[in-house]
Amino acid sequence: MIGKTIRMERIMDRAKGTTVIVPMDHGVTVGPIKGLIAFKDTVEAVAQGGANAVLMHKGMVSVGHRRGGRDIGLIVHLSAGTALAQDPNCKVLVCTVEEAIKLGADAVSIHVNIGAPDEKNMLRDFGKVAQSCLEWGMPLLAMVYPRGPKIKNPYDVSVVKHAARIGAELGADLVKVPYTGDPDSFSEVTQGSPVPVLIAGGEKMDTEEDVLRMVKGAIDAGGAGVSIGRNVFQHSSPQKMVEAISLLVHKGASLKEALEVLH
Repeated sequence: MIGKTIRMERIMDRAKGTTVIVPMDHGVTVGPIKGLIAFKDTVEAVAQGGANAVLMHKGMVSVGHRRGGRDIGLIVHLSAGTALAQDPNCKVLVCTVEEAIKLGADAVSIHVNIGAPDEKNMLRDFGKVAQSCLEWGMPLLAMVYPRGPKIKNPYDVSVVKHAARIGAELGADLVKVPYTGDPDSFSEVTQGSPVPVLIAGGEKMDTEEDVLRMVKGAIDAGGAGVSIGRNVFQHSSPQKMVEAISLLVHKGASLKEALEVLH
C-alpha cells in the first residue's frame, strides 16, 4: 500500500531500512520524570540529533509539535497503564488509529505484555488495532515484552524471540523487544521475525558505553534499530546521545567512533 510505504519512510531511513526512535510516553506510566518536563525542548534536541521519530501519547502531540528545524516522524502510542495500578502489566487502549491520523501521526504503537494475567485482552486489542492499521495504511509498531508470573527471565532468548514472532504474526510492521544481552542470542530473535526488530532501552544504564555496546550488539545481530527512551532523554545531552546511536544504527560505525561523539 502506497500510503503505508510513504509513512514508513517518515519513521525509517529510506536507504538502509533502519531507525532510531525515541519513545517519550513514560509520563502516563511514571509521571513527569527528568527529561520529559521540558517536553518540547527534548523533542527539539533529539530531532537535531537525527532521530527518525519520537513516540508519545495523543495529549502531548500539540506540546511537542515543532514548526521549524529538522523534521522528525511522529508515532502516537495507543495503549497505556500506570505503575500505580494493581497490575502494572495490564495495558488498555486509550487512543484509536483514526485519532492518530487526525493528529498527523506517521505511525502508531501498542504495548503488549506476554505472560501477564491480562494477556488475552491485550492480544485482542492488538488484533483490533492491526485491523484498523490495515484499513488506513498506517504502520504499526508493537512493543511486545515477556512479563508475568511464568516469565523467569524476561531477557531469555526463548521468550524474547517468541515475543517478536507474536508481533509479526499478528500484523505489526515493526516489533520492539528487550535485548537478550549478546549478538549471538539476539540473532535468534531477528532470524525468527519476518518483520524488522528493534530493541528497547530499558532502565537507565550506568554508563554511555553500556548503552552503545547494547545498540552495537543488536545491529550486529541483524536488528533494524532502536527505540530507546530514558537512556536518551535523561542523558546530559540527548542530542549527542542520539548522534552517537545513529552512527551505529545507520552508518555501521564502531563503538569507539560512537563514543568519540560523546567525548
